[in-house]
Amino acid sequence: MSTTTAAGGPLDTEGATPAVPPQAPRPRWTRGDTLRTALSGMVLVALLVGAWVLNGIPGTAADAGFSLLIGAALGIAFERGRFCFFCIFRDAIEDKDTTGVFSVLVALAVGGLGYAVVFGMFLPDPTTGRLPPEAHIGPVSWVLVAGGLAFGVGMTLSGACISGHLYRLGQGYTRAVPALLGALVGFGLGFFTWNTLYFAGVSGAPTPWLPTWFGYSGAVLVQLAVLLVIGALLLRWARPHRTAPLGGGTITWAHVRRVVLLDRWGPLTTGAVVGVIGVIAYLRVEPLGVTAQLGTWTRTALADTDLLPDRLHGLDTLSGCATVVTRVVLDNGWLILGLVLASFAAALAGNRFRPSPITVRNGSTALLGGVLMGWGAMVALGCTVGVLLSGIQAFAVSGWVFAATVLAGTWVSIRFGLHRS
Repeated sequence: MSTTTAAGGPLDTEGATPAVPPQAPRPRWTRGDTLRTALSGMVLVALLVGAWVLNGIPGTAADAGFSLLIGAALGIAFERGRFCFFCIFRDAIEDKDTTGVFSVLVALAVGGLGYAVVFGMFLPDPTTGRLPPEAHIGPVSWVLVAGGLAFGVGMTLSGACISGHLYRLGQGYTRAVPALLGALVGFGLGFFTWNTLYFAGVSGAPTPWLPTWFGYSGAVLVQLAVLLVIGALLLRWARPHRTAPLGGGTITWAHVRRVVLLDRWGPLTTGAVVGVIGVIAYLRVEPLGVTAQLGTWTRTALADTDLLPDRLHGLDTLSGCATVVTRVVLDNGWLILGLVLASFAAALAGNRFRPSPITVRNGSTALLGGVLMGWGAMVALGCTVGVLLSGIQAFAVSGWVFAATVLAGTWVSIRFGLHRS
């Protein structure tokens, strides 16, 4: 059973933070706090310097440097706002704590408004049948449904979604390692099954996009209305848990430290920041997604060992977290690197970096969950960031279908207690 609080205490193996009384004593600044904050600052400075160095390398290095910064911003937002889709879904299902769900709704609303503006620059008339370049707008078929269900069960078994494992790796969550290794295996299984699934369900499947039917203004209104309805239903079902008050009186250094380093960000702040990051990422580089690099590593390794099918029919023509055969060690991986390191810096400064114990049992379930997530992400063309977040922000019906099926897979597997495996 998870318990959340705004005070940002150390994470347990399930990703929850221990409860802190509303009037908790003000923490005293210690030498250890100074060392942790200094090291955290050094990591962030290193990320800035790294982006500057990459920016000076000819070719695509400018995108690499910007991707590193986007990943760093995302890592801080995810860590400070506890933006892990499994943790968010689990809290709502088990504890009726919808705090995290509202951060997702805000991220989708803010991102959708920004995407509409950017789309108007790239594709002024959305009714022509063309789709915006590189936006994560995918086909809707039973394969997408199967991928979403598998992903939901997988993240329940492993304790986090793929993006959640990446940012929680920065917090010392050791189960993230077998889960991410399992995801690589799952991507391989996805490549082996792709051709069969493509001809059985993906080929010829529709790619519905809301602006084609309603225009940009209509699509924004429709999507905002759906998000408002979901929010209203959640408020009737369960209210978000309130954060601990700072208390009255003069603002002191302890207050500032608590807000900057310790307190969990509220859902409005977290959602707004994630939404803005998503829009900037699409405008400057590509839509947010964290599985392209994992899939690329797997696809390249299989190609090098002649295990990859001779042809992956239609895969490279579809929108989503694209995978390629490449000799470049890091591509989308710069975003992943920035995400993990910045999450580590944020967790360290707030004294939330606590390596968690790993056993044969929870390591095995993390590995199995990772395999399911990898397979689901490969056939769905992305994960909860690439398909759900970026897809819905882009007004793709595929994003909504993936969200519903991931939630369904998570709900069923939690009801069966798979998250306690």
